[in-house]
Amino acid sequence: MRRALAILAGVALLASMATTTASATGSVRTAGTSASENYGSKLLCGRGSPICAEAADSVGYPGGYTGHDEPSLLFYSDTPGSGSNQRYRLVVPKDPPILPTQDGTGGTFNFQDRIAFWLGLDLCDTQSAPEFTHAPCKPHSDSNIFDGADPTKADYIGHHPGTAFLELQFYPPGWAPFQEAISCDATKWCVAMVIWSFNRDQNTFVDNNAACLNTVGIEPPNFAFLTASGAPQAPPAPLSQTAASFTPDPSQDLFMGSGDRLDISIHDSPAGLVTAIQDRTTGQSGSMTASVANGFAQVNYDPNASICTQTPYAFHPMYSTSSEHTRVPWAAHSYNVAFADEIGHFEYCGHANTHGTCVTPGGNDTKTDGDDQQCLNAGESLRIQIGGCFATDNDFDGVSYQNTWPGSLSDPARDAALNPGSVLFSSPTFNGGLNYSRVGFEADLPRIEAADYGGICDRDTGIGCVNPPPGSNFYPFFSTRNNASVGCFWQLGGAHIPGTAKRFGGSSAAEFGPLLFLDYPGSPGASFTPIHRTNDFRRVLSTNPCPRS
Repeated sequence: MRRALAILAGVALLASMATTTASATGSVRTAGTSASENYGSKLLCGRGSPICAEAADSVGYPGGYTGHDEPSLLFYSDTPGSGSNQRYRLVVPKDPPILPTQDGTGGTFNFQDRIAFWLGLDLCDTQSAPEFTHAPCKPHSDSNIFDGADPTKADYIGHHPGTAFLELQFYPPGWAPFQEAISCDATKWCVAMVIWSFNRDQNTFVDNNAACLNTVGIEPPNFAFLTASGAPQAPPAPLSQTAASFTPDPSQDLFMGSGDRLDISIHDSPAGLVTAIQDRTTGQSGSMTASVANGFAQVNYDPNASICTQTPYAFHPMYSTSSEHTRVPWAAHSYNVAFADEIGHFEYCGHANTHGTCVTPGGNDTKTDGDDQQCLNAGESLRIQIGGCFATDNDFDGVSYQNTWPGSLSDPARDAALNPGSVLFSSPTFNGGLNYSRVGFEADLPRIEAADYGGICDRDTGIGCVNPPPGSNFYPFFSTRNNASVGCFWQLGGAHIPGTAKRFGGSSAAEFGPLLFLDYPGSPGASFTPIHRTNDFRRVLSTNPCPRS
């Protein structure tokens, strides 16, 4: 296995090389390893990690910026409780009958369109950005809303309590083991609770100490697969993770088949946030609680320290409601309760060298380019024997940006033979069955079209920011379908999915709408000067066109 590509390039070295002791307060103190020793970790954000949360700014980002393309669906309600508990129904997408081929003429599997899809929620973390006063965060309370642009006002966004973000991530099967790339299994899906924090004071742009940046990165994650017992198979906290934390274990973890029907619950408990899945097809279930008892922790923000520390911590929902005013101030996206698809992480590669760089193009590519990194050869795959790269596709010419999505081909028979089926998911309900009153469509394309990632989008003015992205031949969008027995479901793909009810304009440009300009805390070298810029296209509907019956 190529160490430069392994998820554990950072954490395995951390376990073997670092000195760890427990303090009297329960904090774990860990001496940092060097940045070069951690390079390539799948979870080490800023050094090529493909599954990190999308940050609003990359100034001072160790190792450079890594973009994350995430077409998203947002759910809004002003009713208390809508920001702290959700129930979804979801149907796991299927792969097509024709297998992918190295020349790119075969079918397209889910792992080629997406590295994961996920359900999200804003959480409290007093050691995460914006880092104004380390003020306590009152769980599931709208008293945490600070989104004003005037630094002299009490509601200035830089005063916002520290915030983390939950991604309940679903990983598709078939290509390379999870420790190296994408899949937990050759044929089964798996799911993990991932909670992202941000090690920066946004008001001053001062990052955490070098020991933390070198061991857990700028976005330290708590990570745990959902298990049958509800107990993590290995430590989930950033400084405690071991090789077992990222090694899927079918004897403990929840594995799901394509087409399985799931009931999903995200809700708070006295011990911490709970994510739970009941597989109605198999009868199996899995859960995870972000609790102190399960080993979750926050990395302490201490920029002047010589060592990195963490403190046991139970994560809880931040807000009571979910609206245009409930968001993570350090994130590019503007949302709280959301579904998102992490796309743009697969390009064909004929042959990769020992450093994980593609040296022989594959598929429809005639030459290699700068984003052909984090590559694996065909023989390293769990099932589908093709070579490919899963770094961010910054020129938008990979598989995710072709007519490889369900309904992207006008011929239904050809589409079904070559393209995967869509993920199907209901609008969430809350408080025992209440529906969200409105929805929003959001794509963070301006963020990944920006100059710091090689593009021409000027996020201060919006000039050069386009949808669909430059170089793409297709960009997926959301639509709905109705079923007499189960009601309305959302789907993601093109305009030609059989049974589609509503298309919301029938293209990504129409659906995701105009540029969204927001205020963010701080400005490099100018404390308490807000940043006003665009990171997203967003269109909000005044109703929920797909309520759950």
